[in-house]
Amino acid sequence: MKNLLHYLMPILFMLVTPLISAREIAFTFDDAPTPDSALMTGQERTKRLTDALVFAKVPDALFFVKADYINANTKKRLEQYAAAGFHLANHSFSHQSASELGVLDYPADVYKAHLLLKPLPHFLPYHRFPYLHYGKDVAAITSLQQSINELGYKDGYVTIDNFDWYISALFSKAAEEKKAIDYDKARQFYVDTLYESIEFYDAIAKKTLGRSPRHVMLLHENDAAALFVGDLIAHLRAKGWKIVAPQKAYEDPIARNFPNTVFHKQGRVAAIANSKGVPESELRHPSENVQYLDQAFAKAGVLVDL
Repeated sequence: MKNLLHYLMPILFMLVTPLISAREIAFTFDDAPTPDSALMTGQERTKRLTDALVFAKVPDALFFVKADYINANTKKRLEQYAAAGFHLANHSFSHQSASELGVLDYPADVYKAHLLLKPLPHFLPYHRFPYLHYGKDVAAITSLQQSINELGYKDGYVTIDNFDWYISALFSKAAEEKKAIDYDKARQFYVDTLYESIEFYDAIAKKTLGRSPRHVMLLHENDAAALFVGDLIAHLRAKGWKIVAPQKAYEDPIARNFPNTVFHKQGRVAAIANSKGVPESELRHPSENVQYLDQAFAKAGVLVDL
């Protein structure tokens, strides 16, 4: 028996190792189609994002649509994502917290969005809660999950959270104030900050699950993504990560592991860890803090003195 184990252990190790360190990640973008900013128009943002994803040969990306942004012009932008082969999903109509709207009004808001989204091309029945607020308590969360399922939706959870929305706001604010931006340093700041959060949540997954799941990256359809998502993808691949379609990522076993906890704000991996006793304070990357990012942004020298 010992001799048999001696020969089998290397084979078992080779079979299990890829499961432990899969390092696969899918890209999703919230709040599409975001309005114009001081840095670029919505149309320019859509073109830049689409071009970057196509150039990087990303197999698919999922754009979670804030449905009250849809009008005759922005609908064309959503159709551009679909024409490029990417998919659309439901991010509610009014983008209000489910914890505040409650178990009756929130599903109605989602259904209002559904009526606008269902006719669009490349629509998939995934729903993502704004702010990752799943409900005010466990009872509300359970009720809302049932309501969303009854509407025919799957949970568009994330596994990797970050403050990319605030990073983009820093760039947009600089443009509003007519400040010069060093785009090489801005690119490095964006890539480094987001990559640190990816490794952070992957480390939590390995410690909690004993493996690296197929991750779902939370990004926003914003200026920073339009400018630098291609660089982030290149960096990930250089570090051994594989970009996969969100539909494939959502086939990971954690899609069926809905943790019994109120803590969902940092995504599915953090929620599972919290349900196993890990305190919330250990499940949030330091960069998910505006003061931290303000200081890091200044230190990075992104703004140029003229």
